[in-house]
Amino acid sequence: MLRVLAVDDEEPALEELLYLLRADPRIRSAEGATGATEALRRIGGAVDAGPEDPSAIDVVFLDIHMAGLTGLDVAQLLAGFAAPPLIVFVTAHEGFAVHAFDLKAVDYVLKPVRRERLAEAVRRVAEQVGERSATVHDTAADQVAVELGGVIRFVPVVDIAYAEAQGDYARLHTATGSHLVRVPLTTLEERWRSRGFVRIHRRHLVALNRIDELRLDAGSMSVRIGKAELAVSRRHTRALRDLLMRQTGR
Repeated sequence: MLRVLAVDDEEPALEELLYLLRADPRIRSAEGATGATEALRRIGGAVDAGPEDPSAIDVVFLDIHMAGLTGLDVAQLLAGFAAPPLIVFVTAHEGFAVHAFDLKAVDYVLKPVRRERLAEAVRRVAEQVGERSATVHDTAADQVAVELGGVIRFVPVVDIAYAEAQGDYARLHTATGSHLVRVPLTTLEERWRSRGFVRIHRRHLVALNRIDELRLDAGSMSVRIGKAELAVSRRHTRALRDLLMRQTGR
């Protein structure tokens, strides 16, 4: 199910395009923007929020001739994003097709837009979104996407010693530093349970094989991972001790 932003500075054309898009069962949502500036603001916010946010955009259906920035200008700017949405150009002019495909457009639809032609464009987008999702899913099994200076990089899960809750975010700690990701600790707990991570506290999720020491002091328990000492809550104490004993074969 695709999340769409349609962009056209001619309101009747925008409304017609939105009507056709919303009639397609493969479209989850279709919103409109009446200019390049509004479109860039909304796309930027969606990219920052991440693919799971309700504001996420899978594809932009983009007019070329608009006041101010053109659709080609918008596409050029989006090429600099770490994970931009796909682009389908919708225009009354045939002469920009080569430039459009140089900008990695999925399709180039001529106005007046025919329902059948638009359906073909949606099919092509759905295929690419599916391929992209499968690639991200395969990568996510072994790596975590983090943003560093506006660039998305991937941190191997095996490099993560523990994760720390920070509100709706989690800070991932490795031997070389830490990374803040917009994923709740409870989600990481479910995702990494089979990879040897265990919850020891409402604030901490640790990799069992990274625990250097288990410390007991006056009835309280803590673990040492490198230079960090992390408290184990009473709720998790017995389960952690049992897991560690099984792991060491005792």
